[in-house]
Amino acid sequence: MSVILQSFTVKFEYKTYFTENVFSIDNELFKQVIAEDGSQGKRKLFFIIDDGVAQAHPYLPTQIEQYCHQYHAVLDLRGEIWIVQGGEAVKNSDIEVKKILQAVNDYGICRHSYIVAIGGGAVLDMVGFAAAIAHRGVKHIRIPTTVLSQNDSGVGVKNGINTFGKKNFTGTFKPPQAVINDASFLTTLHIRDWRAGISEAIKVALIKDKTFFDQIVADVPLLNHRNMEAMRKLIYRCAEMHIQHIAGGDPFEMGSSRPLDFGHWSAHKLEQLTHHQIKHGEAVAIGIALDTTYSFLKGLLTEAEWKQVIHLLKDLGFEVYHPALDLVVHGEHLIIKGLQEFREHLGGELTIMLLERLGKGLEVHSIDTETMIKAINYLSSL
Repeated sequence: MSVILQSFTVKFEYKTYFTENVFSIDNELFKQVIAEDGSQGKRKLFFIIDDGVAQAHPYLPTQIEQYCHQYHAVLDLRGEIWIVQGGEAVKNSDIEVKKILQAVNDYGICRHSYIVAIGGGAVLDMVGFAAAIAHRGVKHIRIPTTVLSQNDSGVGVKNGINTFGKKNFTGTFKPPQAVINDASFLTTLHIRDWRAGISEAIKVALIKDKTFFDQIVADVPLLNHRNMEAMRKLIYRCAEMHIQHIAGGDPFEMGSSRPLDFGHWSAHKLEQLTHHQIKHGEAVAIGIALDTTYSFLKGLLTEAEWKQVIHLLKDLGFEVYHPALDLVVHGEHLIIKGLQEFREHLGGELTIMLLERLGKGLEVHSIDTETMIKAINYLSSL
């Protein structure tokens, strides 16, 4: 037997910027991000905007056109600025992905060009996937416009669409060239979208940082009154912790451990069972409540700690229970099937993050379904 062994390392690096009014003529950040990539001359740009963002900011396409004209020595806007459907529906087929690939071909977008996505997490996921498979990888810039995408999904390295009725079944790990968090987009969010992203901050605080958790508790009145300073502080810390985790040893999730998915196994299933009538962040809040209650029932958390988490979620306006948690078909709780689907998505053994105390997660490799159903009953009674 003969063997040729090859081993190599590829360094990935990207920055997450925080700004306001990114396409204001006097804000040179976007131009500088492009100019600092080491290339020479103009860079071709293809923009895609979430339709919800376009409706809330109707002058955005014109602003982008004027901005690119102002800095035409670097920015070469190609084709029309596209508007695509926002929300999870845009990920439920490959229609938009194929349209983007056609545009890449038609507009002459190459591996030294940029696809710029402006929108919520679902649009960023879909566009990022298209960018990753076009020419085996076109440079991609994310401009997240929701709390959830600015503090979690938009600052990560994952892209994908839903297939076979399963969330993110088809996707890639492809870091963006840069992420630009523009706080001005948050001012027009619906209250559900403002609130939904806070659940991801609660999640990461519960498993990693008790001080951050306490800060969120203290800031509840400010967050409920849409105080921008409190929200920007929350987004920055949450994004910082997610980015730190990516560099922690398994950025492309080669193993079975995914600690930042605390509360997510049931959240993903809830989204599917409700046909995405509840938003991802709302489903995550319920998933956090469920796994925190399970942790309490298994003797890992005190009753006082359990109540503190439940009270925080409810004080922020989250529901901690949905009737879909109790759906049963042929004697099987459908939500429990989410455990198996979660394991299949990662491969290997089942790995679920629980809480051993506030601010400290604990990974387990089995779930007592009887106790989990009891936890569902607890939440139902609330």
